Amino acid sequence: MAANYDVVIVGGGIAGLSLASALAGQCSVALVEAEQTLAYHTSSRSARQLIPSFGPAVVQELTVRTLELMVARDAALPVPVLEQRSFMLVGDEATVKAEASGHMHPITHAGALELCPALNPGSFTAAGLDTGSFACNAPVLLEDHRQRAEAGGVDIITGARVHSAQRLGSGWQLGAGLEGFQSAVVVNAAGAWADELAVLSGVEKLGLQPFRRTAAIVDVERPLAPGTPMVAAADDSYYFRREGEQVLISPSETVPSGPEDAQPRPGDVEELVARLNSITSLGIRSVAKAWTGLRTEAADGVPVVGFDAEAPGFYWLAGQGGYGFQTSSAIAELAAAEILGSGIVGPASGISPVSRTPGSLAATRWSIRR
Repeated sequence: MAANYDVVIVGGGIAGLSLASALAGQCSVALVEAEQTLAYHTSSRSARQLIPSFGPAVVQELTVRTLELMVARDAALPVPVLEQRSFMLVGDEATVKAEASGHMHPITHAGALELCPALNPGSFTAAGLDTGSFACNAPVLLEDHRQRAEAGGVDIITGARVHSAQRLGSGWQLGAGLEGFQSAVVVNAAGAWADELAVLSGVEKLGLQPFRRTAAIVDVERPLAPGTPMVAAADDSYYFRREGEQVLISPSETVPSGPEDAQPRPGDVEELVARLNSITSLGIRSVAKAWTGLRTEAADGVPVVGFDAEAPGFYWLAGQGGYGFQTSSAIAELAAAEILGSGIVGPASGISPVSRTPGSLAATRWSIRR
């Protein structure tokens, strides 16, 4: 016999977990994850940096709200999620100017070298700095979401890949692993598999595209000093940041992929090591570990969040496109208000939605395909 819930969330990454945490205690919720562990794919392979100057304007707005919510959350945590770490963009003057936003201000060449002496002076001519950027302790945040969700009565089931989903009467019936579920709302937080889940559910897919993004932790001869900004090329060809006595590096590639357990491709990390050794004084000696995640995007690069206009009760929470952590709390706040205020969920129907700005509404597309 299928278990009954108000909401079933499919996907246990940052998107699904943050929504489960936001809904906990306000309605009955189950979260189902295909892998044996939560946050196995992209959410465990992020750059762990929240950058208000990164992404489209609506993403930047959601990032600012996420930071506000995380600052408040940190007050109740024994280990903080956030640590101030500036973000610096380097390159030629035209590219830096084109990529900088209202959250970033230009700094001099000498100022950039003072902040990151590891950069070779001839490797760039212009720089911009975002001092409102923060490092994110992703494991602490994910665990806090899990604990809050379970404390609020959310059932979390791992190792349960959805194999059937159909609209029945006024709700949905899902089969996941060996379990059956019935719910008024199904939340599609399946990341790179979001379109596949839609097709399985008889819902028109949205053309979401996963892209590869590789990173590595490397051993260096000259570690970066505490307080060194995260440094990124304005042309999106690399970024690096301090990771204790090591350094995290990425070629920032955006290569289309199918939904998969992505792995680094031969040469990607090695080529970046050679380049960074030529434009910095880091002295990269060896690669401690490397990984590849998938950043899933809609065609316009804006997160896809909202009820599907053609499939009642089917809620999209996908297409975060590499902005997952930095928009997660704001999007969960908005999505929870939309779901609880939809009239579909019984116990908490009629809840007043949170205040939303026009930009946030545009970012989250409250009626998909309307």
